[in-house]
Amino acid sequence: MKFSMLCENLQGKLFGDAEIGGLCTDSRVAGEGELFFCFRGTHTDAHDFAAEAYERGAAAIVCEKKLPLPCAQFVVPDGREAMAQIAAAFYAHPERRMKFIGVTGTNGKTTTCHFIRAILEECGKQTGLIGTLGASFAGREIAPDLTTPDPVSLFSLLDEMSGAGVEIVVMEVSAHALALGKVSPILFDCAVFTNLTRDHLDFFPDLAAYGAAKKTLFLPGRCKFAVLNADDPFTGELLALGTPHVTYGIETPADAFAIIEKETLSGSEVILNLSDELCGARLSLTGRHNVQNALAAACAARWMGAGAEEISEGLQSVERVAGRLERVGEFHGAQVFVDFAHTPDGLEKSLSCLKERCKGRLIALFGCGGNRDEGKRKIMGETAAKLCDFCVITSDNPRFEEPCAIISEIEEGFLRYSGEYAAIEERDKAIEYALKLLKEGDVLLVAGKGGETYQEIMGIKYDFNDKDLIVKLIGKLS
Repeated sequence: MKFSMLCENLQGKLFGDAEIGGLCTDSRVAGEGELFFCFRGTHTDAHDFAAEAYERGAAAIVCEKKLPLPCAQFVVPDGREAMAQIAAAFYAHPERRMKFIGVTGTNGKTTTCHFIRAILEECGKQTGLIGTLGASFAGREIAPDLTTPDPVSLFSLLDEMSGAGVEIVVMEVSAHALALGKVSPILFDCAVFTNLTRDHLDFFPDLAAYGAAKKTLFLPGRCKFAVLNADDPFTGELLALGTPHVTYGIETPADAFAIIEKETLSGSEVILNLSDELCGARLSLTGRHNVQNALAAACAARWMGAGAEEISEGLQSVERVAGRLERVGEFHGAQVFVDFAHTPDGLEKSLSCLKERCKGRLIALFGCGGNRDEGKRKIMGETAAKLCDFCVITSDNPRFEEPCAIISEIEEGFLRYSGEYAAIEERDKAIEYALKLLKEGDVLLVAGKGGETYQEIMGIKYDFNDKDLIVKLIGKLS
């Protein structure tokens, strides 16, 4: 495809032309005839690597400033925005061949997406899923990279989905993706808001900026219809945008609401009132927050044409979502759960849910990620201290930080309310220690990593999965 054709209708200045055979964002793997994208990143500036990409065969470059290289260039005001638009065009606009449901919010995106997909599949729709746990469609499973892939990967994936017969794509849309323009070419048929609480304040200057990024998904022209959580105060700002919508809630009057008939550690039995259409369902995922997630999914699927029976059957078919308050075993008469909770709100919701149903002691094990929002560490320590009978504070993904320093910050918050804890840096040893504490009726929550299959230390991702380790240790200790 001609470079000039890819740049049509985009703001910028074109210098020269070339035949483009592929797209590239990493100069180290640039190939013959590919188009290389330059933009200023958080830590590096891709313009510094354009020469390497050219030497490796790149035929053209999209950049934010003219570069002294003898190849075709398209100079644009925003390299990220241009990348998204050009990637969509290169793959012949797969976003125009399918319908899209986007789910955004601090917590609950993954579970809500899985619920939506299950309902749509119950309706006989060929559905693709993109999110934190990876992508899946037409029997294929693709390992996770980012919650919302970068545009080159995203539109390549969407092209594959379209070719495989996918009719509807259900995808998690992160605040980062919205702020960086990753999904700007996509008009969402339905956009779902789960909640807004503290997260990613290492990237966004404050909660207002974080919320403003999420708000862009609900602007008229970005989505046709919105599903909004009436229980979350931020929904007031989304309603003011004027996009056609439905609200859902458990605590607040809303268009759609749920009556919880029974709650156990194994799940919930609920009746959903979807704008006066009743729908009963048995959920295998425990917790009121998962009832909210199911309600959001039901509203989105109903907008896409699902009926009450299909919604009920679809919700009931989701037996588990990897690492989302997932029961992974029993040891010494105690129940063990793994959860992705890595924010103060997420941890509070999961611990509160388990505490209500715990007959013995509630024990938590968690840490906080390195090189991320440092301010939440003390808050998470306080949260755990208020709700747990005992806590094991350990390492999460320390990245380039010293694990003990992170643990110390969590301890500072924890000690304001309790002294009942142990600090063990090595996560595998910490999990084994926590398991050995368990007695009949206790509940252990291993939080922070959920379904992740690695632990990141000093730039290296080592194989590590909480669930697999717990299952292995239970077998060993038994």
